[in-house]
Amino acid sequence: MNVWMLDGGFGPQHLRKALRPEPTPGPGEICLRMESWSLNYRDLLVIHGRYHPGLKLPHVPCSDGVGIVEVAGPGVEGLQVGQRVATCFMPDWTYGPLNDAARSSALGAEVPGILSEYVVLPAHGVIPVPEYLTAVEAATYPCAGLTAWNTLFEASSMKPGQTILTLGTGGVSLFAVQFAKLAGLRVIATTGTPEKAAHLKSLGADHVIFHHDNPVWGQQAKELAGGDGVDLVVEVGGAGTLDQTIQAVRPGGTIALIGLLAQNAKNNPNLLPILMKAIRLQGIFVGSRAMFERMNLALESWRLKPVVDKVFPFDEVPHAFAYLASGKHVGKVCIQAI
Repeated sequence: MNVWMLDGGFGPQHLRKALRPEPTPGPGEICLRMESWSLNYRDLLVIHGRYHPGLKLPHVPCSDGVGIVEVAGPGVEGLQVGQRVATCFMPDWTYGPLNDAARSSALGAEVPGILSEYVVLPAHGVIPVPEYLTAVEAATYPCAGLTAWNTLFEASSMKPGQTILTLGTGGVSLFAVQFAKLAGLRVIATTGTPEKAAHLKSLGADHVIFHHDNPVWGQQAKELAGGDGVDLVVEVGGAGTLDQTIQAVRPGGTIALIGLLAQNAKNNPNLLPILMKAIRLQGIFVGSRAMFERMNLALESWRLKPVVDKVFPFDEVPHAFAYLASGKHVGKVCIQAI
C-alpha cells in the first residue's frame, strides 16, 4: 500500500510517498480502506517540527479521515465490513473528562497518523458517518467540527440570543459560525479580506470586522455585542490575539482557547483583565467519542454541510500542505483517494 510519511527531517520537503505492507487488524481492531482525509493547522505544525520537536521519524501524519471497514478483527462488534466510518482524533477518549491516557492516543503526533491507503485502528476509535455526507465532507468533522461543537455546547452551554466572536475563516471558526446560527446565536466574526467577509456573511455572520483595518478590533466587537461584550470567544489565535479577545468578552464571559495561529515569541498579553473581569479561560482539545456521537445526531437533524475549499488527490499531498500553509483557503483543505 502507499503511505505518506515525514522522513529524513522536518519540513514539507521531507514528505515522501512510500510502499508498506497492508496492515492486518488484531483482536478488537479494524482495517480501513481510506477514502478521504482533511488537513488541520496542527498537521502543519507537526510537519514543520513545531508541534512535537522530539517526534521520531519516519512518521505518518494526519488525524482526520474517512474510510470503509475492509476487515474486522476478532471480537469486533457494532461495525460491519463495508461500513463507512470516520476516525476519532483521540481513539482512547471515548467518554468522560480528558485524561493523559486519552490525550496520548491522539493520531498524527503522539501516535502515527492515517495518511495511508489502509489504516488499522481500535474499533472504538471510529464512528459511523452520517449517510447524507460524502466521504470528503465527513472527513472535515473529527477535529475541526468536534472542536467547535465542544466549544459551544459541551464545555459551555450557549443559549439562543447569546453572542460569540470567531476569528478568521479556518475550519474551526467556520464550523463555529454554522453551529452558532443553527442554535440561534449571534455571531461577530473577524477576517482580513472582503472576499472572506462575504463567505462569513453567507454563513450567517451578523457582523464582520476587518482586523487589518482596526488594530483594536476587540473594542469594536464589544460595542457590536451591545456594550458589555460577547459571551464566548472562539480563540484560535493564541497569545497574538488574546489582548483583543480579552477586550471583546463580557465580564464573566468565556474565552475558549483552541489554537495558536498568531503565536510568536514577542507576544506578551496583559492577563490582568482576566482577573478584573472574572473571565473564564477554557482550554479546548477537540472532544471525546461520546461528544462526536452527540454532534452527529445534531448533524443528522440539521443536514449541515461543511465548507470545503479545495480537494487534492492523494498523489498531491505536498501541494495540499502548501495550499493550507498559504492561508488562502476558506474552510477545509481535503485529500481524496485516487
